Amino acid sequence: MDRNARIYVAGHRGLVGSALWRELQAQGFNNLIGRTRAELDLLDAAAVRQFYASEKPDYVFVAAAKVGGIWANDKHPAEFLYENLHVQDHLIHGAYEAKVRKLLFLGSSCIYPKLAPQPLKEEYLLTGPLEPTNEWYAIAKIAGIKMCQAYRRQYDCDFISVMPTNLYGPNDNYDLQNSHVLPALIRKFHEAKTSNAKTVTCWGTGSPLREFLYVDDLARACVFLMENYSEEQFINVGYGSDISIRDLTEVVRKVIGFAGEIVWDKSKPDGTPRKLMDSSRLFALGWKPKIDLETGIGLAYQDFLK
Repeated sequence: MDRNARIYVAGHRGLVGSALWRELQAQGFNNLIGRTRAELDLLDAAAVRQFYASEKPDYVFVAAAKVGGIWANDKHPAEFLYENLHVQDHLIHGAYEAKVRKLLFLGSSCIYPKLAPQPLKEEYLLTGPLEPTNEWYAIAKIAGIKMCQAYRRQYDCDFISVMPTNLYGPNDNYDLQNSHVLPALIRKFHEAKTSNAKTVTCWGTGSPLREFLYVDDLARACVFLMENYSEEQFINVGYGSDISIRDLTEVVRKVIGFAGEIVWDKSKPDGTPRKLMDSSRLFALGWKPKIDLETGIGLAYQDFLK
């Protein structure tokens, strides 16, 4: 990418979008385009078409999505399916119409079957049933991947898809009802510490295994792939190792300095038993993550305190 190229980051205020914005600026890209939801409603096809016609971006990062944890996905399935399908449809089709040079679509590791072999290879997509608690979001993301592949096949569009593992970092959502596990734990342990609580209650059994990637590492990977990858097959972006939720809570407890006891509410769902991405295709291209979990949680906690 030329340093003067016009680059549109859809969702530039969110967890991933803001990290992409920081990374692009750090690398000297000075022609970035961002729009808030108030400035551009991505659910409005005509508004997106008008935006593309007026701004004429060369490159597009699709980081805009309606996201949430197990509870939010389970309680609002229609919203997760409808909004994500429409946002990505408008952005991908609009990029085709506007003759955007290249587009990168961000998916999610929840696209994989619930009981797929571990670690998760790209070819495991659509080989089994999804995890029921987030299948609505997963189906929307699978549709986005397939849309990029279809536009590449039919119109020769240079549209690629990237599948990140579980993310955390600055600008995360720390709401206890609809956030992901790591930001929820940061908030829980912080509030327990400041209120001198004797216990923190965590969902499930603590046995599921999860992989976590600091969001600035993902942003580096996305810029790297935009410049070095151009294939129909989507590509995984992970850290390369996983950790049990029980062990994760101990790391969060240590970083935040909570001295009380952890209680497990086994009436709450665990979700998928294990989710570890096989990122060997990406690593073979020469990219590796830089930020380890404990360091990343410390940085995320500093962001939460702000």
